[in-house]
Amino acid sequence: MEKRTFVVHVEDKPGVLNRVASLFRRRAWNIDSLNVGTTHEPGVSRMTIVCHADSCMATRIEANLYKQVNVLRVDDITEHARVQRNLALIKVAAGPKERPHVLQILEAVGARAVDLGPDSLVAEITGPQDEIERLASVLEPFGILEMVQTGLVAMTRAAERPQLRKVRAA
Repeated sequence: MEKRTFVVHVEDKPGVLNRVASLFRRRAWNIDSLNVGTTHEPGVSRMTIVCHADSCMATRIEANLYKQVNVLRVDDITEHARVQRNLALIKVAAGPKERPHVLQILEAVGARAVDLGPDSLVAEITGPQDEIERLASVLEPFGILEMVQTGLVAMTRAAERPQLRKVRAA
């Protein structure tokens, strides 16, 4: 079992996300990460789904996704060169004394402060999951008050584009 990344283009209609999530629930397939957003195409949304699967299970996942009415295209981009990122917001306890040190840490790892309060700050970091986890572990001694992450977003690199199969017109 390896982490597989699927990019699923769907019609932007109510209930589509629920139907896709229910498909995974019914088959007892666990979703590690799910991100949904609009695309450059009107009426089309893009899901990035990450789950653990071997190649046989990945083929079944792809086939079952294609059976969904509002699914337009499914690409398993696991084997392709890709760019993938997460976004995390981390609220850290940082009073006037600790703030300079926390800001120095953020600068060193390429994160930034997006909100400052009297006793805390909110840091933003975008990157691979391991970078986010590394920052969280460095900030832990200051006291993480709250943390939230987006799901993974991924795209094949410009030099490598998988063979895209369009099933239905949007």
